[in-house]
Amino acid sequence: MVLKHWIFSLLFCVLLSSYAGASEEKFFPEQGSHFGVFYYPEHWPEEQWERDIKRVAELGFDFIHYNEFAWARLEPEEGKFDFNWLDKVIALADENGLKVILCTPSPCPPAWLATKHPEILAMDAEGDRLQHSGSRLTGSLANPIYQKYVDRIVTLLAERYAKDDRVWGWQIGNEPHIQVGSDYSPSAIKAFREWLKDKYGTIEALNEAWGAAFWSYTLNDFSQVNVPTSNPHVYLDFETYTSEEIARDLSDQAEIIRAHGDGSQWITTNYAYFKGLKNVDPFLTRDTLDFASHTMYISHNISLDSGDSLAHRLGAGMEFSMGTEIAASVSGYTGIMELQPGQINWGRFNAIPLPGAVRMWVWHAFGMGERFVCTYRFRQPLYGLEQFHSGIMQTDGVSVNFNGKDFVQAVNEINDFEDQLDPEATHPFVENTRTGYLWSQRNVMDIERYPHNRAWDTWQHLYTWYQGLKRMAVDVVFLQPDDTFDPEETPFLVVPSYQMMSRELIDKLERYAKQGGHLIMSTRSGLKDDRGHLWEAKKQEPVWPLVGGEIPFYDHLPANRPGTVAFEGEAYPWHLWGTVVEPYAETEVWGSFADQFYEGSAAITHQDYGKGSSTYVGTWSEDSEMEYDVLRKLYSRYAGDLPFDLPPYVFADFRDGFWVGVNYTDQTYTLPTARQTKFVIGEKELPPGGVSVWKE
Repeated sequence: MVLKHWIFSLLFCVLLSSYAGASEEKFFPEQGSHFGVFYYPEHWPEEQWERDIKRVAELGFDFIHYNEFAWARLEPEEGKFDFNWLDKVIALADENGLKVILCTPSPCPPAWLATKHPEILAMDAEGDRLQHSGSRLTGSLANPIYQKYVDRIVTLLAERYAKDDRVWGWQIGNEPHIQVGSDYSPSAIKAFREWLKDKYGTIEALNEAWGAAFWSYTLNDFSQVNVPTSNPHVYLDFETYTSEEIARDLSDQAEIIRAHGDGSQWITTNYAYFKGLKNVDPFLTRDTLDFASHTMYISHNISLDSGDSLAHRLGAGMEFSMGTEIAASVSGYTGIMELQPGQINWGRFNAIPLPGAVRMWVWHAFGMGERFVCTYRFRQPLYGLEQFHSGIMQTDGVSVNFNGKDFVQAVNEINDFEDQLDPEATHPFVENTRTGYLWSQRNVMDIERYPHNRAWDTWQHLYTWYQGLKRMAVDVVFLQPDDTFDPEETPFLVVPSYQMMSRELIDKLERYAKQGGHLIMSTRSGLKDDRGHLWEAKKQEPVWPLVGGEIPFYDHLPANRPGTVAFEGEAYPWHLWGTVVEPYAETEVWGSFADQFYEGSAAITHQDYGKGSSTYVGTWSEDSEMEYDVLRKLYSRYAGDLPFDLPPYVFADFRDGFWVGVNYTDQTYTLPTARQTKFVIGEKELPPGGVSVWKE
């Protein structure tokens, strides 16, 4: 049943191709960005709604977000529906000139549903079923009863509002994922087995793909498939299935809304925590949602940040930048659906942001091209799990919060500034520097499951290469392996630790370089085939032509006894992974191992490749400086001298004729601008948490 439902959804989505992926100009014809807030009328007395919604508009916001998690308010008892309250707040928004984003309430099934049908709740890996306990994202997406009730509430919402011109757009669910990571309920296991039948056809093909001969795992029938398991190939398939199931749920809900609408409202979801939610793949809904929006909380002190004395107050700027460009790469544009307005409640510890930091985040979002920025939330709740999560307003409901003032300041600064924008202006050096970044959630999941080095951090490695690109202020687009690799569109292509490669992908990378592209691969790339098997060949042999030499072995070192790589007269420490290359005669050796028993062996190679080039960096330096220096050498050779040489966590982004600079470090940075540069906001000296906007 689930498989048929998924196939029907895919066919329907083909018919809807004129809707899905609609152009940015259709939904966002105005230049600049929109700003809005999450507001939960169900949390507040009705007599306060008018006051609150009026205040939203007075502060400079132009849209408001409703209905997230409100299933129990919409359907307090089975089959008894109440939309009157939602009608009232939509009308109040319209009266105050605010557009409305509506959310489908699927993440929070009501108590009556969980009581009547406990089988709709997901199960964890230990076999314990989730409870209706005031949490969210508890449903088993594969359960047909859950699907039926979700379809019904979404259909009723769509019938009522999908042609309402006061509704600007829709958010499907919230931060899509499964609360316990993956669902191990009987419904999910049954759906996974059907997924496997569709993928492999026969149990013999499955056994071969899973290497089932190892430890006598061989199966006789698909009914014997169970999870969790220690087999890495089973794990990878199960997580891939989970990714597709999450995408199927989002697409099904979007399908219902489109069937009742006229195409004037956009449909998205707010993808979140790309590092933490490995089995959520925003690219799987590229053809069914209009674009991917995203969530951005960066002061939780869990993700990577600058590590300096103000990191806990300024936040994880690299996560902000990379998350934005991942989301924008799905359909070409994005918006932040949730941006924290100040102190949060769920971090490792919850420091209050530095005065000005929230303003910086809003400006950073604007500079990166976000079409809207919505803050979570307008009012701080007085009760519940998020009662310590700050809002724009203080807990009295009428006074603007400490950090909320920064948010409001940024909104009004940008609103006043936007008439100076020139949408026809182009990034001054984008044509010869725009960089593709090969991306696959499946590859990330494979390495994270079996890193082969307990100290290996896949995301830190991915950040290393992304950070190097942003220090040069180049535009980055994240590419899927099925995307077109066009040197005219992306003259450079970074392939960081892309461990699983098909023969077709390797051929595609070779064609890209031969046609004039400049390819950069890092260590581990091409170590396995696309099934997650090691090649039945010499180590990484299929990628040797791109490496420019043979790979006899790789090495790991203890952190307290690092090795060094010599590059351009400098010594760079490493210990996590070092791949030794025996270069071909025509290959340039850019860097060599400076110690160990393989001292003098090649660690970094470069070669002309057709009309383009191929560079291989076989190790990972401890401070990411080597990778940056390799990038600068490469870009200087093929793109000329670039104006920016930024320190990590200082960003400069170009939008509509202006540069926007922000500083996530504890040191003031002097921007490399000309003496006659006109600053619209800030100045040449960019302080910690500061913003500068200028035009050359």
